[in-house]
Amino acid sequence: MDNPRAVAALGAAGRAKGQRLGVLVNVNVGQNRTGVTPGEPVLELARKVLAEGLWLRGLMGYEGHVAHQVEGPAKESAYDLAMGTLMKCRCLLEENGISIESVSTGGTGTHHLTPRFPGITEFQAGSYLVMDTEYANTCKDFERALTVLGTVISKTEGERVVVDAGLKSISGEHGLPVVKTLDGLHLRKLNAEHGIIDILDRSVSVEVGDTLELWVHYSDATVNLHDHMYGIRNEKVEEVLRLQG
Repeated sequence: MDNPRAVAALGAAGRAKGQRLGVLVNVNVGQNRTGVTPGEPVLELARKVLAEGLWLRGLMGYEGHVAHQVEGPAKESAYDLAMGTLMKCRCLLEENGISIESVSTGGTGTHHLTPRFPGITEFQAGSYLVMDTEYANTCKDFERALTVLGTVISKTEGERVVVDAGLKSISGEHGLPVVKTLDGLHLRKLNAEHGIIDILDRSVSVEVGDTLELWVHYSDATVNLHDHMYGIRNEKVEEVLRLQG
């Protein structure tokens, strides 16, 4: 949490139920999305947490602005700045008699940098489980795994094919999907219910009724569009995961 009003509301809810709720103070480490300003504001909010009778379990700070940076010194420097900020906040609280049990941070794109800060106790990586092309461009430690299966419903000979997978089934928010295995096909556009794929190589064998796998570019906004996920190994479905309901 990063706001005194939220702290007060949780404190009141806990007292009403006779429960001591555990919370983390969220620190803005540079992403500028959520999080209290580092330094004295963190200490003030931590004291507010304790005054409300809540259990201050620790701090969290998400360096999402670093995750998709290209590997190299600039990314390492940005990561060190973000995590250094979080660690300074931990020291500030401990110097003022507030013990810290948990320091939670991280993501798939920065997993390999975590050992630079032994004070991190929890790492929040999750996208590596499915991987997408957005992460694959900057995170080489994991293989892409997530695709959406579409069926070719139209073909203009030598020009394009259309599949029944559009924005209602696959995200184009951060970039377009890529056709898996067939280099001669290029997905050019996503409409609500259709994917428009240009035929770059006329020798590619694709016809109406064929199925095409599309590498997902942004997993976060794609997985939520489906009811089930299918785990496939060696071209066999080994597991069906229910995502909704």
